Amino acid sequence: MERAGRVLGKLKLTKNTVSDEEIARSAWSAAVGKKIANRSQVIGLVRDRLVVAVEDAVWQRQLFTLRQQILGRMEQVLGRKIAHELEFRIAVPRIQQVRAQVISSADEADEIRDPVFRLVYKAARKRATA
Repeated sequence: MERAGRVLGKLKLTKNTVSDEEIARSAWSAAVGKKIANRSQVIGLVRDRLVVAVEDAVWQRQLFTLRQQILGRMEQVLGRKIAHELEFRIAVPRIQQVRAQVISSADEADEIRDPVFRLVYKAARKRATA
């Protein structure tokens, strides 16, 4: 049984169907393995150079030394050579979205989002304290 990436690589598809960049992006994890795929991501294909984002300079150096093996493995997975060079760029860390904390009001019932439940809670609390 052949891998889907290899079959897609061998097909003579039009550029509108599946681009070489999309094929390379989908084959990346199969070519490099889970550990490297979790630490890197294909950014794009510029001419014959596959551009890959990595976490830091350590990963950049390590993958740079393995670039010929990675290119060979990509060719093996795809069945044809899409990229002739690899470029590893250090990814800019994404800023984590911080949710604004709601300042708690004096009444804990105001934190109940459903207006009906809020009224029921307030009425029950009023009866219990009366």
